Amino acid sequence: MFESITGLIEQGGYFGILALMFLENLFPPIPSEVIMPLAGFLAARGELNLFGVVVAGTLGSFLGALPWYYAGARLGEERMRRLAARHGRWLTLSGDDVLEAGVWFRAHGRKAVFFGRLVPAIRTLISVPAGIAQMPFASFAFYTLAGSAIWTFVLTLAGYLLHAEYDRVADYVDPGSNIVLGTIVAIYLYRLLRNGRRAGERQR
Repeated sequence: MFESITGLIEQGGYFGILALMFLENLFPPIPSEVIMPLAGFLAARGELNLFGVVVAGTLGSFLGALPWYYAGARLGEERMRRLAARHGRWLTLSGDDVLEAGVWFRAHGRKAVFFGRLVPAIRTLISVPAGIAQMPFASFAFYTLAGSAIWTFVLTLAGYLLHAEYDRVADYVDPGSNIVLGTIVAIYLYRLLRNGRRAGERQR
């Protein structure tokens, strides 16, 4: 797993990092907790520039937040909840998730967008209530970029600083990344089945 992911980032370069971080916000094929540290390794090896890695990761994360922001702004809370209840199971997004994110956003205001980008569980969801609340795009962009920059920098720096242990890193990252990916798949399947069951109960 270690070699396959680093090889993917090596081939794609900065655009590959951007694309992976963009997809991670829509449907996480590989979590940012794996993408950015490995990109940091490549920067430490001199194959990529540390600043460029952080910029690419931040921009990809920001661009991935935009579809959710605009979906919330165009659809509104009720339609977004109905859409999530009907089709959101494929993205592990339920109507209750939209409602809970909205409550959290209203309780914390604009700072919810900034801090939300630092919390794995709500990094994606927080963009939805921001759009629903018609948060000015300039403010949304600022707080999203700021939170995403911190998140990607910390993860990238972690990988960069571990470069001295590069020969030993694969031994830890391989089983670790497999566990992370396996957990994500398990959670996705669980939520897919759970949301599908809920949707079936509502239709009865």
